[in-house]
Amino acid sequence: MYTIIGGDGKEYGPITEADLRKWISEGRLNAQSLAKAESDAEFRTLATFPEFAAVLGTAAPTIPGIAPVLGTGREDRQAAAQRVKVPAIGLIISSSICIAEAILNLIQLPSAAEKMQQYQSMFQDNPQAQQLMQKIGGLATGPFGYAQVVLQIIIAILILVGAIKMKSLRSYEFAFAAAILSVLPCINPCCGWVLSLIFGIWAMVVLAKPGVKSQFS
Repeated sequence: MYTIIGGDGKEYGPITEADLRKWISEGRLNAQSLAKAESDAEFRTLATFPEFAAVLGTAAPTIPGIAPVLGTGREDRQAAAQRVKVPAIGLIISSSICIAEAILNLIQLPSAAEKMQQYQSMFQDNPQAQQLMQKIGGLATGPFGYAQVVLQIIIAILILVGAIKMKSLRSYEFAFAAAILSVLPCINPCCGWVLSLIFGIWAMVVLAKPGVKSQFS
């Protein structure tokens, strides 16, 4: 029994060897069509199956007017590009927002430190509360605060680059890693992360489809 990937990127099967031979002879499948046997872990082209070598060599060309089970390589790539288009654009927008928000936070850190000092003066009668505010202020506006914002900018840039590669169907691993980074909390500014979470999950679902993954270069 075999499973194939259709021109819409969906899996179909299980189907028998006889059915596969029939579709190949009718021109509905070709040597570049993706399939896997029950013993296979991943999809591979029909050209790699010895049992179909003879029928592939004598297969009829695709019959006009009959929709093939798998489209041409160009059609498959166009279908994959359409699937990743919206989540990729969403991640480009959300990561751009994260970058802008993080840069704004970086610029505002000195003034935030002054505000924290003002808050500390409000607890002059409570040394313990004042000490706690000093620790919080030191973390938020000191070296740790600057390092956190710089890390947010770097991660947002990586997500942006990964989303651009995703949109053009390049560097599958980079694109998938960018989608994972976009859904992680605490590493992106809050406003941008809400959008990143939505489009990041969407991107991971789309990228996990074999028909999409196979079209990345």
